[in-house]
Formats: sequence, C-alpha cells, structure tokens
Amino acid sequence: MKRTLAKTPIRVLSVAALCFGLGACAHWTPAERGTAIGGVTGAAVGNALTGGSAIGTIGGAAVGGAIGHEIGREQEIDRRQRWR
Repeated sequence: MKRTLAKTPIRVLSVAALCFGLGACAHWTPAERGTAIGGVTGAAVGNALTGGSAIGTIGGAAVGGAIGHEIGREQEIDRRQRWR
C-alpha cells in the first residue's frame, strides 16, 4: 500500500502538468500546432524505425515537424481564402 501512496503525488502532478501544458497550446495557429504534432509523430516513427537510435529520433522529429508545419500553413491559407 505504501508504494501506491508514494506514487499518487507523482501521478497528480503529472496530470496537472499535462492539463496546464495542453491549455497553453489553445492559442496556437494551425502551423504551430502542425509543427508540434508532426515533430512528436516524426520522433516516434524515427525512434521505432531505427530501433531507438538518437539520430533516428531527432531526424524523425525534424522531418515530421517540417511536414507538419507545411500542412498547417496550407490550412491557414485555406482558412484565410474562405473568409474573403
């Protein structure tokens, strides 16, 4: 039982940090959001494809972030054109 009680504050703090972190992202533009999502996804894919290599993870994050940014930028352009 002590192990569970010892982990409880860590879990509570982790959930609180996650909630505050997501709240801070609410004002992001589609390009910023795409960059973040693409970077995280690219890092995960790069890590999986290279067996946990740091170079693969960093490379995947860079490529994913660039692709995500371009997709988000296109969404911003489309949104602006619809409102004209």
